[in-house]
This record gives sequence, C-alpha cells and structure tokens, in this order.
Amino acid sequence: MESVVGAIDAGTSGVRFVVFDRDARKIGSWHVPVALTYPRPGWVEQDPAALVAATRGAVREGLKRARIEPQRVVAIGIANQRETIIAWERATGRPVYPAIVWQDRRTADRCGALAGTALGERIVQQTGLPIDPYFSATKIAWLLEHVPGLARRAAGGDVLFGTVDAWLLWSLTGEHLTDATNASRTLLYDLNDGEYSPELLDAFGVPPACLPQVRPSLSTFGKTHPELLGCAVPIAGVLGDQQAALIGHAAFRPGEAKATWGTGAFLLAHTGDRPVRSAHRLLSTIAHSSPEGGLRYALEGSVFCAGAALTWLRDGLGIVADAGQTDAMARSISSSEGLCFVPALSGLGAPHWDPTARGALLGITAGTRREHVVRAALEGIAFQTHDVVRAMESDLGAPFSELRVDGGVSRNDFLCQIESDLLGIPVVRAALTETTALGAAFAAGWTAGVWDGPDALRPLARTGKRFAPSLSRADRDALLAKWCDAVERAKAWRFE
Repeated sequence: MESVVGAIDAGTSGVRFVVFDRDARKIGSWHVPVALTYPRPGWVEQDPAALVAATRGAVREGLKRARIEPQRVVAIGIANQRETIIAWERATGRPVYPAIVWQDRRTADRCGALAGTALGERIVQQTGLPIDPYFSATKIAWLLEHVPGLARRAAGGDVLFGTVDAWLLWSLTGEHLTDATNASRTLLYDLNDGEYSPELLDAFGVPPACLPQVRPSLSTFGKTHPELLGCAVPIAGVLGDQQAALIGHAAFRPGEAKATWGTGAFLLAHTGDRPVRSAHRLLSTIAHSSPEGGLRYALEGSVFCAGAALTWLRDGLGIVADAGQTDAMARSISSSEGLCFVPALSGLGAPHWDPTARGALLGITAGTRREHVVRAALEGIAFQTHDVVRAMESDLGAPFSELRVDGGVSRNDFLCQIESDLLGIPVVRAALTETTALGAAFAAGWTAGVWDGPDALRPLARTGKRFAPSLSRADRDALLAKWCDAVERAKAWRFE
C-alpha cells in the first residue's frame, strides 16, 4: 500500500486535517470549527480542550473520509496559530485558564510601558519583534499575575506553558516540545542565538522549566498515543502556520514571498541564513529550522484582521449569510462610493503597530447599502496587504515581480483582482488554497524521507489562477490616498 502524509492545520477558527499522497495531491480532509470568546473588549479566548477535541476529531474523520488506514500514514505535520498561549497542569494535563489568543489586546498597557525603555530596546534587538500584545510573553506574564497561585505553581514546576503546537504535542504524544518558528514568536527567544534568552525570561518572570524544549522544525517530535488511531504515528514536522504556508509555496530562496489571507493576513519573505532588520517595523523571524541546515530566516508583516472582517459582517452585522457571497456582492456595484473600512477590529498590526486602533467605517451616506460595506471590507483587506508589501519591498531593497496568495479568503476573485490593481503586479493564487496544510505535510514528508528537499517540493507547489493589474495609476493613487487618511483616523481610539 502506498504511504501518505497527514497535516494538522490548527488555525484560529478551527482545526483541519488533510491527507496528501506522494504527488502532494489532496485525497481527503476534514474541518472541525472551534469557537472564540470575547469576555471583555479587546480580549479573545479559546477553550484549550476544544482545540484538542477538534484535532482528534479532524484526524479520525479526515482519514475516514479519505478511506485511508492509519498504518499508511508515514508521518503527520502540524501547522498552528501562533502566539496564542496555554497553561496546563503537568500532572493532569488540565488547562488552568482559557487559551489567550494571538488577537488578544489585554496587555496593551504593559506593552506601552515597555516601549522606548532600555529593556524594550533589548527585547526588540534580541527577538526581532516589536513590543506588542500580539506576542506570547506578556500573555504569560498576565497569567502569572492574575491566576491565583499560578506563579507559585509555575515556580515549582507544576504548570507548563506553550503555544498551540506545544499544547497539541503534549496532548497527542506526551512530549513538551515546540519548534523554532513558534519559539521565535514569544518575545523570549534570541533570534541570533537560537534559544530562549535568560535575560528576557527573567524580565517577564517566566520560569525556564515551564517552557517547551525547542526542536528543529524539520525533525521528529514524538509519536501519537496509540489510542488516537490504533497505532503510533510520528509527528515529523512542526511550524507556525505562516511559516508552513511559506514552505507550501516552496519559497526557499531569499526574496521569495507569499501572503496568506485567513483570519488575519500574513506576508512572509524568505531572507536566507540571516535575519533582516526592518526599517518599517516588520518582523524578523524564523522561516524554518532543520538539524542539517540550521536556522533559516524570514521577514514578516502581520495584519490582524482579514477574513475576521468578513466573519464580522456575517456574525456581527448579519449582512451576509456566508462569506462566499461577498465576491458577487462586491462585483454587483462599480465602486464603494467613497466608503472606506479600516478593519482594525483587534488593533492595527504591521506596519502601524497600534493596539489602540479600532475598526472604522468612514464615508457613510444615506445611499450606503450593504454591498458598499462588503466591497469596502474586501478593499480594506487589500489596502492593508498593500501597505505591508511596500514596506517589505523597501526593507529588501527590491520590488516583488508577483505576489503569491493562499488561504480561504484568497478564493475571493474580487479581492485578488483589487490587490493586483493596488500593487500594479500580478497576484497568483495557489492551486490548493490550503497551502498551510500542504506546507505542514511537506515538512513531515521531508523529515520522513517521502520528499528529498526543496528541489523535489518545488514542482509540487502548484499555482492556480493569475490576476493581472487593470487599474490606472491615477485611480490607484486616489484610492490609496483615501485609505491613508482613513487609517490615521482609526488610530489611538481609547475606550473604557
């Protein structure tokens, strides 16, 4: 029987399991949604137990749908939502608090107090990251300060912390491990040394023994408990979801880049064996690591709200029944009629980094209809992506010849077209929009010997529809000027 490779894609809105054959063709998948909760303004949480249950359910049902016996799975890769932090008891595996999701803004004041200080500058230099609630360390510090008895229990080694990959690995294999891509998002990891910084651990009050051991992304992290599938299957690749998508595009050369439109929008460009320090507040991060090749770096721009804006239109406002309707609705009108939507529902990420910004819908008139709001929301995703691309091009010293895109929202033709129009370059959609899962499978298969490195993977990263720019420079400049004005109006919004 031919062997297959599995991929767990533990995203923000749910967990997907995908099965791939040796030609990297998807032969089955299953998705289990996981709810987010918003207990206070700016707070975003998730049930850790629901993440594990969704993962187990997705793996079992995905194999069943693909009609694959578990014994045929040579390896499973994990790609996960990053920066989300979970704390659990070492002895029982029970979570001690809901997962604090990457979108959460509760530590904005602490981050503001650190910014501009000597410690803040050292954090930026060591980690390659700006001081922002997005990252894990201030979330851990908040838990230690606000959960009764947690600091004492953590100091005694009774409580463990980890990002979603570490939590799933513990639950599926019993190992307390993470990889370099996820560790590099914690504000605790020295980007140059490739290990946790004792100085930063002390600054945030995090006991080192509570954190997972860092392993290379392309390595074996353990085997699943037999009760999951009836046999033990190696977990042979772990990456943060955006780094997994970069591998899914087979972007291994410096300068190769991609944008993933999911809950947020994330642009990564490979920078080779050295980190690039950004002049535009983009992130220096790990692209992947391997036992043979060591660390490989990337430059990243993170936009907090992309598909989340469409989810809000559906669930919050009720003006669409399904996000898939938005493409036709946006095309049903010739323009947004001056309406501009800044989707800063969880603050602004790169290149603005304003956690106090909030969503803004500007230019409303008595003639504004729901189609205008939908079109403006899609344009808002494209505008944010444009800003990051331009900043990234400046940092890298070269323009992009095209932008490769993936993720569920990339299925929207209107969004792909308006992005191409704003950038003035082609936008190329991946043939498989589940590129994050493909990258996790590539990592697992590469580690397990199914595929022999980048040269074998490049032909398997297939492209789909190509969108060419069609907007005049004058019209593009007018749209961008309106957007820049709207962004400034959305910043520094204070509320109690």
